[in-house]
Amino acid sequence: MLQIGDQAPAFTLFSSDKKEVKLEDFQGQNVVLLFFPMAFTSVCTTELCNMRDDIAFYQGLNAQILGVSVDSPFTLAKFKEDQNLNFHLLSDFNKGVSTAYEALYQDFVFGMKGVSKRAAFVIDGNGTIQYAEVLENAGEMPNFANVKAALAALN
Repeated sequence: MLQIGDQAPAFTLFSSDKKEVKLEDFQGQNVVLLFFPMAFTSVCTTELCNMRDDIAFYQGLNAQILGVSVDSPFTLAKFKEDQNLNFHLLSDFNKGVSTAYEALYQDFVFGMKGVSKRAAFVIDGNGTIQYAEVLENAGEMPNFANVKAALAALN
């Protein structure tokens, strides 16, 4: 598993706005990188809406939130619109980034294969991981108090 102090794997993914987004686009800013299994599911909706509702806190710590799932950009666009999410949702449809961050279920519910695990990473402005949490149980939420503490320690 990726550890605190490791260099975050670089990536380029398409957003729900159908634009390329690269981790390096946020150099000099902190990033909260959230992997989530699937748009429109209850726990994922709760998780991302909590981030939406707390966006001012994260912005106050010079942090960008990036949500990543294996859903298509089109599904993510509808999810973002329906939930009024105010941060990037990125499609890892080909599963490369979820794999690089060791946040991929080989087997998920209903026989689905290759679904992002629920995970949270805090990446500093130099691309170094400052917090890493990958959950095996998709019904659990990341420890957002720890995410916030890791961000606060960077400022």
